[in-house]
Amino acid sequence: MNIETRLREELAALDDQGLARRRRRLDSPCSPQARVEGREMLAFASNDYLGLAAHPEIARALADGALTWGAGSGASHLVSGHLRPHDILEERLAAFTGFARVLTFSTGYLANLAVTPTLAPGRDDAIFADRLNHASLIDAVQLSRARHHRYPHNDMAALERLLAASDARTKVIVSDAVFSMDGDLAPLAELLALAERFDAWLVLDDAHGFGVLGPHGEGSLAHYRIPPHPRVILMGTLGKAAGVGGAFVAGSELVMDYLLQKARSYIFTTAQPPAVACALVKSLELIAAGDDRRAHLQALIRQLQEGLAGLPWALLPSETAIQPLIVGDNEAALALSQALWERGLWVAAIRPPTVPAGTARLRISLSAAHSEADVARLVDTLKGLA
Repeated sequence: MNIETRLREELAALDDQGLARRRRRLDSPCSPQARVEGREMLAFASNDYLGLAAHPEIARALADGALTWGAGSGASHLVSGHLRPHDILEERLAAFTGFARVLTFSTGYLANLAVTPTLAPGRDDAIFADRLNHASLIDAVQLSRARHHRYPHNDMAALERLLAASDARTKVIVSDAVFSMDGDLAPLAELLALAERFDAWLVLDDAHGFGVLGPHGEGSLAHYRIPPHPRVILMGTLGKAAGVGGAFVAGSELVMDYLLQKARSYIFTTAQPPAVACALVKSLELIAAGDDRRAHLQALIRQLQEGLAGLPWALLPSETAIQPLIVGDNEAALALSQALWERGLWVAAIRPPTVPAGTARLRISLSAAHSEADVARLVDTLKGLA
């Protein structure tokens, strides 16, 4: 068998298992009212939780930033690519999150790759990770040579046993704050208590909580009324609720300086365009003033949950914009997604390996840009299909 034949057979096997993926091309800006491959669709597929991705003030800040600072940064932050807009954004993010210092990254994936392998690089170290962590956190663990322990989802007793049995030089607990496919929250207070008890770092990925949860959208820690802590390293993405792109890592001065000196995906990556930082400064202002958006989003979540009660597919318990409707079988999930598509509704079907086998689902993603009528249309259509 030659190498091309092997690839063809693997692709065919993905088709047979209902696991093949495809892209859909949008011909309009990110919005619930989307033109997709020539069709007008009502979309429940993006992570634009506050409806800021096409906000005119952010777009204007991006355009003005490009006219003032140019199209690109030209180098990594540590060479010559750290421009004033980057510095301003990091200062604003630190003030917003309450942490001492922030480093910005081009993507959340790069941010996660920077933290865990840098804090726990060797075989004398140990990483303790939730089984449902995002792929970028899983890959970050793989980049480390540390011993890897996975604990059952949100099982603090199991995590405690693993930590107690470990003689590692450095221990790092790694968890999503809001889990991207289930929409539920990690027990952050318990995680922090275990980190303190066992002298461990706590790395939290708040990609889906930042901007959405907590007073003024400060994130999952604020949602639980947990102040910034020197053991906590917080990652947040800026292309979801913030509506633009990039990511940040927040923590103590000590940890941020350590990452700046040693994190490979920070040192060896060109800094994001300064215009993006300009846009994100405006986005932060809108997030901080966005309590009405967050209240509307919570009302839509309640409306959806009440409307879908009693259907043959179960909604997982989630108080966030991520509302997973469990179908189970891969082909059945694809068929339900396609049936919605044919009726003008775009809801993504999520299948393994993104989620565990047997838990294929529709990932209903709500946004403050949706209306009550939008959610009612989705509910009525799913009831009809049931």
